[in-house]
Amino acid sequence: MKGFSQLPWILLFLLLFALLPFLPLGVWRAFLLDVGFFVLLFTALALSWDLVARTGQLSLAHGAFFGLGAYGAGLLAPQVGTLPALCLGALAAGAGALVLGWVTLRLHGLYFAIASLAFSEVLRTLALKLPFTGGPIGLPVPPPFAGTWPLAAYYLSFGVLLLATALSLWAEKGPFRLAQAATRQSEAVARVLGVRVVRVKLWSLLLGSLVAGLAGGVYGMKTLFLSPYDAFSLGRAVEALVIPIFGGLYTTLGPLVGGVALVGLEQALRLWIKEGYLVVYGAILILVILFLPRGLVGVLGRRRG
Repeated sequence: MKGFSQLPWILLFLLLFALLPFLPLGVWRAFLLDVGFFVLLFTALALSWDLVARTGQLSLAHGAFFGLGAYGAGLLAPQVGTLPALCLGALAAGAGALVLGWVTLRLHGLYFAIASLAFSEVLRTLALKLPFTGGPIGLPVPPPFAGTWPLAAYYLSFGVLLLATALSLWAEKGPFRLAQAATRQSEAVARVLGVRVVRVKLWSLLLGSLVAGLAGGVYGMKTLFLSPYDAFSLGRAVEALVIPIFGGLYTTLGPLVGGVALVGLEQALRLWIKEGYLVVYGAILILVILFLPRGLVGVLGRRRG
């Protein structure tokens, strides 16, 4: 993508979503704000996964971080208020990432992926068994911000995306990018070059988990109900990794484009093809992965570069 600058496209993307609530949307307003909420939130989750993937780690623990943030914020919101609860939920996800990283970050490739999947399953089982989580019945979350909540939820998800984008750009443009790329390409060579491989992977996992936990907290306050089957779902982790693959890995713009395209496509197909829309959605996903290995941003970069 020589000569292709992502920054103007990223700024345009953020500006459009910041202004969406002010556009003359008519009867579509509630629907588009609802779709926009999920586009913003799952794009932020995808950016947080991409932060970890830049070190070569295939994380399947993002469902666990999302669930920790969701349950942490949902349980604490009645005691401390909405915004502190969201921050504490994100910190709970960060603590989970430190535990996972301390135990498993010396594992490579599929071994780390399997360990991160096991971590998610352990947390889901705990959420099903522990009494204060509501067990299999689930946990109701009190509605925050009263009557202004739909718009507040939209801008909270926009704030999570801003944070994820800022972290992603920082990691992409700064010296941290070189350490991540060296770790991804060859850990042995990276160590010879003086890169502290485990520390780079742990920081990447920690930053990714904080954003995922924050996204989980906002999700719980939007849905007003949490279930272990949903919050700690493997599907959540798969969704986080499919979006960057679709849009373009190891970039900031890739997950942004992938999030709009995939979440928007899913919502449109759900409206137009009520039965079996997932078949069409899956077929499109497979075709893009087969024929566009660098994702949609790779095509854009070739045309401009």
